[in-house]
Amino acid sequence: MRQGKEMLRKGILIPALIASFICLAGAASAQTINIWPGNPPGSETWTQHETTENDPSVGTVVRNVVTPTLTAFLPDKEHASGTGIVVAPGGACILLAIEHEGFSVARWLQAKGIAAFVLKYRIPEQKQDDASPIARMDDTCKYGIADGIQALKVVREHAPEWGISPDRVGFMGFSAGGMVTAGTLLQSDAAGRPNFAAPIYGGPYVTMPAFPAKLPPLFLVWAQDDDLAAGMMARFYQALLAAGNKPEVHIYSAGGHGFGMKTQGTTSDHWIEEFYEWLQAQGLTKPLPK
Repeated sequence: MRQGKEMLRKGILIPALIASFICLAGAASAQTINIWPGNPPGSETWTQHETTENDPSVGTVVRNVVTPTLTAFLPDKEHASGTGIVVAPGGACILLAIEHEGFSVARWLQAKGIAAFVLKYRIPEQKQDDASPIARMDDTCKYGIADGIQALKVVREHAPEWGISPDRVGFMGFSAGGMVTAGTLLQSDAAGRPNFAAPIYGGPYVTMPAFPAKLPPLFLVWAQDDDLAAGMMARFYQALLAAGNKPEVHIYSAGGHGFGMKTQGTTSDHWIEEFYEWLQAQGLTKPLPK
């Protein structure tokens, strides 16, 4: 009888221990959640299927996103700053370079005590005859902008459980993700805007909107030899200045477009360290008072 009870006790405890281990392992890894409670508004009739592939130059890329998500990379509580950043990868709103301009960035920030949330935003199905996706970005990126605005709401709602302050939530975007970033900045609800933002070689592409004064602190980055975005970023910067904003700006002599976390032997390799130093100057790397 004692042996039977012992076996029963082990039969109960062992699965419990395994479950506990899985929970702990899950807490240490990234957590992914849907950002909309149901079908995202505006794309209810989409029928395309999301695909994932590997690109030799940038790693994992995602196409045809129907269900937008946030993947949370949370730092250890002992080193957490209380600051969070939504990270929007680029890809001309026809794909997402989600490793190169998403997960790699998030892991770097996580190691520095910054909670990072990679946004997998909606990507309309690319048509075979679409020869100029850049020209359509004002239209195709509207879904990503809506998802970016919703992502900020979700992060702030979950702020207590994720160990961040709802008034220390920023937004960073690369290339087309920079356009998503600009959309969150220019939303009509000023209270819903990010507390700081970093459009990296990306912003309003086709139509330059009017900018209000007193936008949240901004950090802009691009390279002079970026044939796609350098001119647009310069106009973006001038429009911000004309509206009375004073963004931090880093313009590198070389780096091209889409340098992300690449190591190319140029000064643009160090943009993220300079971004972190800017966060320090803003008081955003100092842990919250306990």
